[in-house]
Amino acid sequence: MGAEHTLGRLAEDSWSRFGDFDSLYYEGTWHRALTLAERARRAAGGFSAFGVEPGDRVIVMMATCPEVPIVYQALWAAGAVVTPVVFLVGAGELRHILADSGAAAVVTSPELLETVRAASERTPVIVVGDAPPGTTPFSEIEAATERGAVARDSADLAALMYTGGTTGRAKGVMLTHGGLWHVSKAAWEMSHLPGVDRAIVPVPLSHAYGLIITIAGMHAVEPPQAVLMRWFDPKAFLSLATGQRVQYGAVVPAMLQMLLAEPLEEFDLSELRYLTCGAAPLGREVLEEFERRVPGTQILEGYGLTETSAVTTFNPPGRRKVGSVGLPLPGYTITIRDDDGEELEIGDVGEICVRGEALMTGYWTGDPAAAAPDTAPTPSTTALVGGELYTGDIGCLDDDGYLHVVDRKKDLIIRGGFNVFPRDVEDALNEHPDVVMSGVVGRPDPIHGEEVVAFVQLHPGATVTAEELIEWARARVGRVKYPRELHFTDSIPVTSVLKLDRKALRTRLTERRDLGDPGTGPSLP
Repeated sequence: MGAEHTLGRLAEDSWSRFGDFDSLYYEGTWHRALTLAERARRAAGGFSAFGVEPGDRVIVMMATCPEVPIVYQALWAAGAVVTPVVFLVGAGELRHILADSGAAAVVTSPELLETVRAASERTPVIVVGDAPPGTTPFSEIEAATERGAVARDSADLAALMYTGGTTGRAKGVMLTHGGLWHVSKAAWEMSHLPGVDRAIVPVPLSHAYGLIITIAGMHAVEPPQAVLMRWFDPKAFLSLATGQRVQYGAVVPAMLQMLLAEPLEEFDLSELRYLTCGAAPLGREVLEEFERRVPGTQILEGYGLTETSAVTTFNPPGRRKVGSVGLPLPGYTITIRDDDGEELEIGDVGEICVRGEALMTGYWTGDPAAAAPDTAPTPSTTALVGGELYTGDIGCLDDDGYLHVVDRKKDLIIRGGFNVFPRDVEDALNEHPDVVMSGVVGRPDPIHGEEVVAFVQLHPGATVTAEELIEWARARVGRVKYPRELHFTDSIPVTSVLKLDRKALRTRLTERRDLGDPGTGPSLP
Protein backbone atom coordinates (compact mmCIF):
# COMPACT_ATOMS: atom_id res chain seq x y z
CA MET A 1 0.00 0.00 0.00
CA GLY A 2 1.10 3.57 -0.59
CA ALA A 3 -0.18 7.09 -0.63
CA GLU A 4 -3.33 6.01 -2.51
CA HIS A 5 -4.47 4.08 0.59
CA THR A 6 -4.99 7.09 2.81
CA LEU A 7 -8.24 8.28 4.31
CA GLY A 8 -8.08 11.81 2.93
CA ARG A 9 -7.73 10.40 -0.58
CA LEU A 10 -10.48 7.84 0.12
CA ALA A 11 -12.93 10.62 1.03
CA GLU A 12 -12.06 12.58 -2.13
CA ASP A 13 -12.61 9.48 -4.26
CA SER A 14 -15.97 8.82 -2.61
CA TRP A 15 -17.21 12.38 -3.18
CA SER A 16 -16.21 12.33 -6.85
CA ARG A 17 -17.69 8.85 -7.45
CA PHE A 18 -21.30 9.61 -6.60
CA GLY A 19 -21.90 13.31 -7.07
CA ASP A 20 -24.79 14.86 -5.15
CA PHE A 21 -27.48 12.88 -3.30
CA ASP A 22 -29.22 12.72 0.09
CA SER A 23 -26.40 11.41 2.24
CA LEU A 24 -27.01 11.89 5.98
CA TYR A 25 -30.33 12.12 7.83
CA TYR A 26 -30.13 13.79 11.21
CA GLU A 27 -32.88 15.16 13.44
CA GLY A 28 -35.43 15.67 10.70
CA THR A 29 -33.16 16.82 7.85
CA TRP A 30 -31.38 15.11 4.98
CA HIS A 31 -27.92 16.58 4.28
CA ARG A 32 -26.69 16.52 0.67
CA ALA A 33 -23.42 14.79 -0.14
CA LEU A 34 -21.74 17.67 -1.98
CA THR A 35 -22.64 20.12 0.78
CA LEU A 36 -20.97 17.83 3.32
CA ALA A 37 -17.95 17.42 1.02
CA GLU A 38 -17.58 21.18 0.57
CA ARG A 39 -17.79 21.72 4.32
CA ALA A 40 -15.07 19.11 4.90
CA ARG A 41 -12.78 20.64 2.26
CA ARG A 42 -13.21 24.12 3.73
CA ALA A 43 -12.64 22.81 7.25
CA ALA A 44 -9.43 21.11 6.07
CA GLY A 45 -8.16 24.51 4.96
CA GLY A 46 -9.42 26.06 8.18
CA PHE A 47 -7.63 23.55 10.40
CA SER A 48 -4.38 24.21 8.53
CA ALA A 49 -4.85 27.96 8.91
CA PHE A 50 -5.57 27.40 12.62
CA GLY A 51 -2.12 25.87 12.96
CA VAL A 52 -2.90 22.15 12.82
CA GLU A 53 -0.01 20.45 11.04
CA PRO A 54 0.39 16.94 9.60
CA GLY A 55 0.88 14.48 12.45
CA ASP A 56 -0.80 16.69 15.07
CA ARG A 57 -3.33 14.95 17.27
CA VAL A 58 -6.74 16.65 17.48
CA ILE A 59 -9.32 15.43 19.99
CA VAL A 60 -12.88 15.16 18.69
CA MET A 61 -15.33 14.95 21.60
CA MET A 62 -18.94 15.30 20.48
CA ALA A 63 -22.13 13.30 20.48
CA THR A 64 -22.92 11.88 17.05
CA CYS A 65 -23.96 14.56 14.54
CA PRO A 66 -23.09 15.40 10.89
CA GLU A 67 -20.14 17.51 12.03
CA VAL A 68 -18.33 14.44 13.41
CA PRO A 69 -17.63 12.84 9.98
CA ILE A 70 -17.03 16.32 8.53
CA VAL A 71 -14.33 16.96 11.15
CA TYR A 72 -12.81 13.50 10.70
CA GLN A 73 -12.52 13.92 6.93
CA ALA A 74 -11.20 17.47 7.27
CA LEU A 75 -8.51 16.42 9.75
CA TRP A 76 -7.40 13.53 7.54
CA ALA A 77 -7.24 15.89 4.56
CA ALA A 78 -5.12 18.26 6.67
CA GLY A 79 -2.81 15.37 7.58
CA ALA A 80 -3.76 15.38 11.27
CA VAL A 81 -4.43 12.42 13.55
CA VAL A 82 -8.07 12.03 14.61
CA THR A 83 -8.27 11.36 18.36
CA PRO A 84 -11.90 10.49 19.16
CA VAL A 85 -13.14 10.66 22.75
CA VAL A 86 -16.55 9.32 23.79
CA PHE A 87 -18.64 12.26 24.99
CA LEU A 88 -19.47 10.57 28.31
CA VAL A 89 -15.91 10.61 29.71
CA GLY A 90 -15.24 12.74 32.76
CA ALA A 91 -12.76 15.54 33.20
CA GLY A 92 -10.19 13.30 34.89
CA GLU A 93 -9.96 10.82 32.04
CA LEU A 94 -10.01 13.60 29.45
CA ARG A 95 -7.19 15.33 31.31
CA HIS A 96 -5.11 12.17 31.00
CA ILE A 97 -5.87 11.85 27.27
CA LEU A 98 -5.03 15.50 26.61
CA ALA A 99 -1.70 15.21 28.41
CA ASP A 100 -0.79 11.80 27.00
CA SER A 101 -1.64 12.63 23.38
CA GLY A 102 -0.22 16.14 23.40
CA ALA A 103 -3.29 17.23 21.46
CA ALA A 104 -2.98 20.39 19.39
CA ALA A 105 -6.67 21.21 19.79
CA VAL A 106 -10.06 19.90 20.94
CA VAL A 107 -13.19 19.99 18.80
CA THR A 108 -16.29 19.81 20.97
CA SER A 109 -19.86 21.09 21.41
CA PRO A 110 -21.33 23.57 23.94
CA GLU A 111 -22.82 20.98 26.30
CA LEU A 112 -19.38 19.38 26.78
CA LEU A 113 -17.42 22.59 27.15
CA GLU A 114 -17.48 22.53 30.95
CA THR A 115 -15.82 19.09 30.96
CA VAL A 116 -13.23 20.18 28.37
CA ARG A 117 -12.32 23.32 30.32
CA ALA A 118 -12.11 21.39 33.58
CA ALA A 119 -9.60 19.05 31.91
CA SER A 120 -7.36 21.75 30.47
CA GLU A 121 -7.24 25.53 30.18
CA ARG A 122 -4.27 25.54 27.80
CA THR A 123 -5.44 23.44 24.85
CA PRO A 124 -7.15 25.47 22.08
CA VAL A 125 -10.86 24.64 21.88
CA ILE A 126 -13.03 24.70 18.74
CA VAL A 127 -16.76 24.64 19.38
CA VAL A 128 -19.42 23.31 17.00
CA GLY A 129 -22.32 25.62 17.85
CA ASP A 130 -22.42 28.64 20.14
CA ALA A 131 -18.80 29.38 21.03
CA PRO A 132 -18.16 31.48 24.14
CA PRO A 133 -15.20 33.91 24.46
CA GLY A 134 -11.85 32.15 24.59
CA THR A 135 -12.92 29.46 22.10
CA THR A 136 -13.04 29.34 18.29
CA PRO A 137 -16.35 28.75 16.49
CA PHE A 138 -16.22 25.84 14.07
CA SER A 139 -18.04 28.13 11.62
CA GLU A 140 -14.79 30.12 11.37
CA ILE A 141 -12.81 26.93 10.68
CA GLU A 142 -15.13 25.90 7.86
CA ALA A 143 -15.26 29.41 6.38
CA ALA A 144 -11.77 28.92 4.92
CA THR A 145 -10.89 28.26 1.30
CA GLU A 146 -11.40 24.66 0.17
CA ARG A 147 -8.33 22.48 -0.06
CA GLY A 148 -7.56 18.94 -1.12
CA ALA A 149 -5.86 16.27 0.93
CA VAL A 150 -2.19 16.77 1.82
CA ALA A 151 0.24 14.01 0.92
CA ARG A 152 0.34 11.23 3.50
CA ASP A 153 1.55 7.62 3.41
CA SER A 154 -0.45 4.54 4.29
CA ALA A 155 1.97 3.88 7.17
CA ASP A 156 1.29 7.29 8.72
CA LEU A 157 -0.84 7.55 11.84
CA ALA A 158 -4.52 8.29 11.07
CA ALA A 159 -6.21 7.74 14.43
CA LEU A 160 -5.18 7.59 18.06
CA MET A 161 -7.94 5.82 19.97
CA TYR A 162 -7.88 5.58 23.73
CA THR A 163 -9.04 2.30 25.20
CA GLY A 164 -8.80 0.36 28.44
CA GLY A 165 -10.18 3.06 30.68
CA THR A 166 -12.41 0.55 32.52
CA THR A 167 -9.38 -1.46 33.68
CA GLY A 168 -6.85 1.29 34.32
CA ARG A 169 -5.34 4.30 32.59
CA ALA A 170 -6.62 4.57 29.03
CA LYS A 171 -3.95 3.74 26.43
CA GLY A 172 -3.65 5.36 23.03
CA VAL A 173 -3.94 2.76 20.26
CA MET A 174 -2.06 3.81 17.13
CA LEU A 175 -3.93 3.05 13.90
CA THR A 176 -2.57 3.83 10.46
CA HIS A 177 -4.20 5.10 7.28
CA GLY A 178 -3.43 1.82 5.51
CA GLY A 179 -4.76 -0.35 8.33
CA LEU A 180 -8.05 1.52 8.61
CA TRP A 181 -8.37 1.66 4.82
CA HIS A 182 -7.86 -2.10 4.50
CA VAL A 183 -10.19 -3.13 7.34
CA SER A 184 -12.96 -0.76 6.31
CA LYS A 185 -12.87 -2.03 2.73
CA ALA A 186 -12.84 -5.68 3.81
CA ALA A 187 -15.68 -5.08 6.28
CA TRP A 188 -17.78 -3.33 3.64
CA GLU A 189 -17.19 -6.09 1.08
CA MET A 190 -18.10 -8.85 3.56
CA SER A 191 -21.28 -7.15 4.75
CA HIS A 192 -22.64 -5.52 1.59
CA LEU A 193 -25.75 -6.75 -0.18
CA PRO A 194 -26.60 -5.18 -3.57
CA GLY A 195 -29.43 -2.68 -3.25
CA VAL A 196 -29.09 -2.48 0.54
CA ASP A 197 -27.60 0.95 1.11
CA ARG A 198 -29.58 2.83 3.78
CA ALA A 199 -28.19 2.32 7.28
CA ILE A 200 -29.15 3.44 10.75
CA VAL A 201 -26.18 4.32 12.98
CA PRO A 202 -26.97 4.42 16.72
CA VAL A 203 -23.42 3.59 17.89
CA PRO A 204 -21.12 6.49 18.87
CA LEU A 205 -18.89 7.61 15.99
CA SER A 206 -16.24 8.26 18.63
CA HIS A 207 -15.94 4.51 19.31
CA ALA A 208 -13.80 2.24 17.13
CA TYR A 209 -16.98 0.50 15.91
CA GLY A 210 -18.50 3.81 14.83
CA LEU A 211 -15.25 5.05 13.31
CA ILE A 212 -14.90 2.02 11.04
CA ILE A 213 -18.55 2.36 9.97
CA THR A 214 -17.83 5.96 8.98
CA ILE A 215 -14.86 4.90 6.86
CA ALA A 216 -16.51 1.78 5.39
CA GLY A 217 -19.24 3.87 3.77
CA MET A 218 -16.59 5.60 1.67
CA HIS A 219 -15.87 2.29 -0.11
CA ALA A 220 -19.48 1.88 -1.28
CA VAL A 221 -20.25 1.25 -4.95
CA GLU A 222 -23.79 2.63 -4.57
CA PRO A 223 -24.60 6.02 -2.98
CA PRO A 224 -24.62 5.20 0.75
CA GLN A 225 -27.22 6.77 3.02
CA ALA A 226 -26.96 6.97 6.79
CA VAL A 227 -29.55 7.81 9.41
CA LEU A 228 -27.59 9.16 12.38
CA MET A 229 -28.73 9.03 16.00
CA ARG A 230 -27.26 11.51 18.46
CA TRP A 231 -27.38 8.70 20.99
CA PHE A 232 -29.27 5.46 21.24
CA ASP A 233 -32.87 5.38 22.44
CA PRO A 234 -34.94 2.29 21.58
CA LYS A 235 -38.17 4.16 20.83
CA ALA A 236 -36.36 6.69 18.62
CA PHE A 237 -34.50 3.85 16.89
CA LEU A 238 -37.74 2.12 15.94
CA SER A 239 -39.38 5.34 14.84
CA LEU A 240 -36.42 6.26 12.61
CA ALA A 241 -36.06 2.74 11.23
CA THR A 242 -39.71 2.76 10.26
CA GLY A 243 -39.97 6.33 9.01
CA GLN A 244 -36.76 6.26 6.97
CA ARG A 245 -37.19 2.66 5.75
CA VAL A 246 -33.71 1.64 6.87
CA GLN A 247 -32.31 -1.59 5.46
CA TYR A 248 -29.45 -2.36 7.81
CA GLY A 249 -27.70 -0.98 10.86
CA ALA A 250 -25.03 -1.43 13.50
CA VAL A 251 -25.86 -2.27 17.11
CA VAL A 252 -24.35 -3.73 20.27
CA PRO A 253 -26.03 -6.51 22.32
CA ALA A 254 -27.37 -4.14 25.00
CA MET A 255 -29.24 -2.22 22.29
CA LEU A 256 -30.93 -5.42 21.10
CA GLN A 257 -31.95 -6.24 24.65
CA MET A 258 -33.50 -2.78 25.05
CA LEU A 259 -35.28 -3.10 21.71
CA LEU A 260 -36.78 -6.41 22.81
CA ALA A 261 -38.50 -4.58 25.67
CA GLU A 262 -40.41 -2.50 23.08
CA PRO A 263 -43.54 -3.54 21.13
CA LEU A 264 -41.57 -4.47 18.00
CA GLU A 265 -44.61 -5.94 16.29
CA GLU A 266 -46.22 -2.48 16.13
CA PHE A 267 -43.48 -1.13 13.85
CA ASP A 268 -43.12 -1.75 10.13
CA LEU A 269 -39.57 -3.05 9.87
CA SER A 270 -40.18 -4.95 6.64
CA GLU A 271 -37.29 -3.14 4.89
CA LEU A 272 -34.76 -4.14 7.54
CA ARG A 273 -32.50 -6.87 6.14
CA TYR A 274 -29.81 -7.23 8.79
CA LEU A 275 -28.16 -5.70 11.83
CA THR A 276 -24.46 -6.11 12.45
CA CYS A 277 -23.69 -6.69 16.11
CA GLY A 278 -20.36 -6.36 17.88
CA ALA A 279 -18.42 -4.77 20.75
CA ALA A 280 -19.64 -7.37 23.29
CA PRO A 281 -20.84 -11.00 23.39
CA LEU A 282 -24.40 -11.61 22.17
CA GLY A 283 -26.56 -14.22 23.86
CA ARG A 284 -28.11 -16.68 21.43
CA GLU A 285 -31.54 -16.26 23.02
CA VAL A 286 -31.44 -12.50 22.31
CA LEU A 287 -30.60 -13.14 18.65
CA GLU A 288 -33.31 -15.75 18.24
CA GLU A 289 -36.03 -13.71 19.95
CA PHE A 290 -35.27 -10.60 17.89
CA GLU A 291 -35.37 -12.54 14.63
CA ARG A 292 -38.60 -14.26 15.67
CA ARG A 293 -40.25 -10.93 16.41
CA VAL A 294 -38.84 -9.11 13.36
CA PRO A 295 -39.21 -11.65 10.53
CA GLY A 296 -36.88 -11.24 7.59
CA THR A 297 -34.10 -9.61 9.62
CA GLN A 298 -30.83 -11.35 10.44
CA ILE A 299 -28.37 -10.50 13.21
CA LEU A 300 -24.79 -10.80 11.91
CA GLU A 301 -22.20 -10.99 14.66
CA GLY A 302 -18.63 -9.77 14.31
CA TYR A 303 -15.62 -9.46 16.55
CA GLY A 304 -12.75 -7.05 16.91
CA LEU A 305 -10.73 -4.82 19.16
CA THR A 306 -9.58 -1.24 18.89
CA GLU A 307 -6.11 -2.77 18.52
CA THR A 308 -7.20 -4.63 15.36
CA SER A 309 -8.73 -1.52 13.74
CA ALA A 310 -12.16 -2.43 15.14
CA VAL A 311 -13.13 -5.49 13.06
CA THR A 312 -11.37 -8.87 12.86
CA THR A 313 -14.10 -11.38 12.00
CA PHE A 314 -17.60 -11.15 10.58
CA ASN A 315 -20.54 -13.39 9.65
CA PRO A 316 -21.22 -12.61 5.98
CA PRO A 317 -24.87 -12.39 4.89
CA GLY A 318 -25.96 -15.79 3.61
CA ARG A 319 -23.00 -17.55 5.25
CA ARG A 320 -23.46 -16.81 8.92
CA LYS A 321 -23.05 -19.42 11.61
CA VAL A 322 -25.20 -18.63 14.65
CA GLY A 323 -23.20 -18.78 17.85
CA SER A 324 -20.00 -17.69 16.15
CA VAL A 325 -18.56 -14.24 15.47
CA GLY A 326 -17.75 -15.19 11.90
CA LEU A 327 -14.79 -15.66 9.60
CA PRO A 328 -11.55 -13.65 9.68
CA LEU A 329 -11.52 -10.66 7.35
CA PRO A 330 -9.07 -10.95 4.43
CA GLY A 331 -5.61 -10.10 5.69
CA TYR A 332 -6.14 -11.47 9.19
CA THR A 333 -4.94 -14.79 10.62
CA ILE A 334 -6.30 -16.10 13.91
CA THR A 335 -4.49 -18.59 16.12
CA ILE A 336 -5.68 -20.03 19.43
CA ARG A 337 -2.89 -20.38 22.01
CA ASP A 338 -2.54 -21.86 25.48
CA ASP A 339 -1.02 -20.09 28.49
CA ASP A 340 2.47 -21.08 27.30
CA GLY A 341 1.92 -19.55 23.86
CA GLU A 342 1.60 -22.91 22.10
CA GLU A 343 -0.87 -23.22 19.23
CA LEU A 344 -3.95 -25.30 20.05
CA GLU A 345 -5.95 -27.67 17.85
CA ILE A 346 -9.26 -26.87 16.13
CA GLY A 347 -12.01 -26.84 18.76
CA ASP A 348 -9.66 -26.32 21.72
CA VAL A 349 -10.32 -23.24 23.87
CA GLY A 350 -7.52 -20.77 24.50
CA GLU A 351 -6.45 -17.17 23.99
CA ILE A 352 -7.41 -15.59 20.67
CA CYS A 353 -4.30 -14.24 18.91
CA VAL A 354 -4.43 -12.16 15.74
CA ARG A 355 -1.88 -11.42 13.05
CA GLY A 356 -2.48 -9.03 10.14
CA GLU A 357 -1.48 -5.86 8.34
CA ALA A 358 -4.16 -3.76 10.04
CA LEU A 359 -3.04 -4.32 13.63
CA MET A 360 -2.15 -1.30 15.71
CA THR A 361 1.48 -0.25 15.43
CA GLY A 362 1.61 -0.04 19.22
CA TYR A 363 0.45 1.97 22.19
CA TRP A 364 1.20 5.68 22.12
CA THR A 365 4.23 6.76 24.14
CA GLY A 366 4.48 10.34 22.94
CA ASP A 367 7.02 9.31 20.32
CA PRO A 368 5.47 7.44 17.37
CA ALA A 369 8.84 6.07 16.28
CA ALA A 370 9.31 4.40 19.66
CA ALA A 371 5.76 3.33 20.35
CA ALA A 372 5.66 -0.22 19.07
CA PRO A 373 8.02 -2.46 21.06
CA ASP A 374 6.83 -6.05 21.31
CA THR A 375 6.09 -6.99 24.89
CA ALA A 376 5.53 -10.35 26.51
CA PRO A 377 1.89 -10.85 27.49
CA THR A 378 0.95 -11.00 31.15
CA PRO A 379 -2.39 -12.13 32.59
CA SER A 380 -5.31 -9.83 31.72
CA THR A 381 -3.38 -7.75 29.18
CA THR A 382 -3.59 -7.15 25.46
CA ALA A 383 -0.12 -7.17 23.93
CA LEU A 384 1.85 -7.47 20.71
CA VAL A 385 4.29 -10.37 20.70
CA GLY A 386 6.39 -10.96 17.61
CA GLY A 387 3.90 -9.07 15.47
CA GLU A 388 0.96 -11.07 16.85
CA LEU A 389 -1.72 -9.56 19.07
CA TYR A 390 -2.62 -11.48 22.22
CA THR A 391 -6.17 -10.22 22.64
CA GLY A 392 -6.94 -11.28 26.20
CA ASP A 393 -10.10 -12.97 24.85
CA ILE A 394 -10.81 -16.68 25.14
CA GLY A 395 -12.29 -18.68 22.29
CA CYS A 396 -11.85 -21.40 19.68
CA LEU A 397 -11.96 -22.00 15.93
CA ASP A 398 -14.26 -24.61 14.43
CA ASP A 399 -13.68 -26.91 11.44
CA ASP A 400 -15.03 -24.29 9.02
CA GLY A 401 -12.74 -21.52 10.30
CA TYR A 402 -15.44 -19.62 12.23
CA LEU A 403 -14.39 -18.03 15.51
CA HIS A 404 -16.32 -18.63 18.72
CA VAL A 405 -15.65 -16.23 21.62
CA VAL A 406 -16.11 -17.59 25.12
CA ASP A 407 -15.18 -14.67 27.38
CA ARG A 408 -12.53 -12.19 28.45
CA LYS A 409 -9.49 -13.83 30.02
CA LYS A 410 -9.43 -11.30 32.84
CA ASP A 411 -13.08 -12.06 33.70
CA LEU A 412 -12.46 -15.80 34.12
CA ILE A 413 -13.57 -17.10 37.53
CA ILE A 414 -11.62 -20.06 38.94
CA ARG A 415 -13.78 -21.86 41.49
CA GLY A 416 -12.25 -24.85 43.21
CA GLY A 417 -9.80 -25.29 40.34
CA PHE A 418 -12.55 -25.22 37.68
CA ASN A 419 -12.85 -22.47 35.06
CA VAL A 420 -16.14 -20.57 35.10
CA PHE A 421 -16.78 -18.18 32.23
CA PRO A 422 -19.22 -15.46 33.34
CA ARG A 423 -20.88 -15.35 29.92
CA ASP A 424 -22.05 -18.99 30.30
CA VAL A 425 -23.84 -18.12 33.54
CA GLU A 426 -25.25 -14.86 32.13
CA ASP A 427 -26.62 -16.65 29.07
CA ALA A 428 -28.39 -19.15 31.33
CA LEU A 429 -29.91 -16.45 33.54
CA ASN A 430 -30.94 -14.34 30.54
CA GLU A 431 -32.99 -17.26 29.20
CA HIS A 432 -35.44 -16.82 32.08
CA PRO A 433 -38.52 -14.91 30.87
CA ASP A 434 -38.47 -12.57 33.90
CA VAL A 435 -34.85 -11.46 33.35
CA VAL A 436 -33.94 -8.35 31.35
CA MET A 437 -30.19 -8.61 31.76
CA SER A 438 -27.61 -10.09 34.11
CA GLY A 439 -23.96 -9.68 34.98
CA VAL A 440 -21.66 -12.19 36.67
CA VAL A 441 -18.40 -11.59 38.53
CA GLY A 442 -16.19 -13.47 40.95
CA ARG A 443 -15.32 -12.64 44.53
CA PRO A 444 -12.58 -14.05 46.75
CA ASP A 445 -13.60 -17.11 48.75
CA PRO A 446 -11.48 -18.77 51.47
CA ILE A 447 -12.63 -22.28 50.56
CA HIS A 448 -13.01 -22.31 46.76
CA GLY A 449 -10.61 -19.50 45.85
CA GLU A 450 -13.37 -17.59 44.06
CA GLU A 451 -17.13 -17.68 44.21
CA VAL A 452 -19.66 -16.94 41.43
CA VAL A 453 -21.86 -13.89 42.05
CA ALA A 454 -24.74 -12.74 39.82
CA PHE A 455 -26.51 -9.39 39.49
CA VAL A 456 -29.92 -9.56 37.83
CA GLN A 457 -32.30 -6.94 36.43
CA LEU A 458 -35.93 -8.11 36.19
CA HIS A 459 -38.81 -7.03 33.98
CA PRO A 460 -41.38 -4.82 35.77
CA GLY A 461 -43.88 -6.97 37.61
CA ALA A 462 -41.65 -10.06 37.64
CA THR A 463 -42.27 -12.47 40.51
CA VAL A 464 -39.32 -14.86 40.27
CA THR A 465 -37.29 -15.17 43.45
CA ALA A 466 -33.52 -15.22 43.83
CA GLU A 467 -33.66 -18.84 44.97
CA GLU A 468 -35.65 -19.82 41.87
CA LEU A 469 -33.15 -18.07 39.56
CA ILE A 470 -30.22 -19.78 41.24
CA GLU A 471 -31.89 -23.17 40.74
CA TRP A 472 -32.71 -22.19 37.13
CA ALA A 473 -29.04 -21.47 36.46
CA ARG A 474 -27.89 -24.59 38.28
CA ALA A 475 -30.06 -26.76 36.05
CA ARG A 476 -28.45 -25.24 32.95
CA VAL A 477 -24.77 -24.77 33.78
CA GLY A 478 -24.19 -27.48 36.39
CA ARG A 479 -22.99 -27.70 39.97
CA VAL A 480 -19.66 -25.94 39.43
CA LYS A 481 -20.69 -22.83 37.51
CA TYR A 482 -24.02 -21.76 38.97
CA PRO A 483 -24.08 -18.58 41.13
CA ARG A 484 -23.85 -19.07 44.89
CA GLU A 485 -24.86 -15.48 45.49
CA LEU A 486 -27.44 -13.36 43.65
CA HIS A 487 -28.40 -9.69 43.91
CA PHE A 488 -31.36 -7.98 42.27
CA THR A 489 -30.67 -4.54 40.86
CA ASP A 490 -32.69 -1.84 39.11
CA SER A 491 -30.17 -1.76 36.26
CA ILE A 492 -27.05 -3.54 35.08
CA PRO A 493 -24.19 -1.05 34.61
CA VAL A 494 -22.82 -0.60 31.11
CA THR A 495 -19.93 1.42 29.73
CA SER A 496 -20.24 4.48 27.50
CA VAL A 497 -20.56 2.15 24.50
CA LEU A 498 -23.12 -0.11 26.23
CA LYS A 499 -20.78 -2.97 27.10
CA LEU A 500 -21.43 -4.81 30.36
CA ASP A 501 -19.29 -3.02 32.96
CA ARG A 502 -17.98 -5.78 35.23
CA LYS A 503 -15.63 -3.35 37.00
CA ALA A 504 -18.70 -1.43 38.20
CA LEU A 505 -20.33 -4.70 39.28
CA ARG A 506 -17.28 -5.61 41.34
CA THR A 507 -17.46 -2.19 42.99
CA ARG A 508 -21.14 -2.70 43.75
CA LEU A 509 -20.38 -6.09 45.24
CA THR A 510 -17.72 -4.63 47.53
CA GLU A 511 -20.06 -1.84 48.62
CA ARG A 512 -22.91 -4.28 49.34
CA ARG A 513 -20.70 -6.55 51.42
CA ASP A 514 -19.30 -3.56 53.31
CA LEU A 515 -22.93 -2.73 54.21
CA GLY A 516 -23.49 -6.28 55.40
CA ASP A 517 -25.60 -7.46 52.43
CA PRO A 518 -24.55 -11.05 51.63
CA GLY A 519 -27.11 -11.47 48.84
CA THR A 520 -29.24 -14.58 48.44
CA GLY A 521 -27.48 -17.91 48.50
CA PRO A 522 -28.52 -21.30 47.13
CA SER A 523 -30.28 -24.07 48.95
CA LEU A 524 -27.66 -26.59 47.82
CA PRO A 525 -23.82 -26.47 48.04
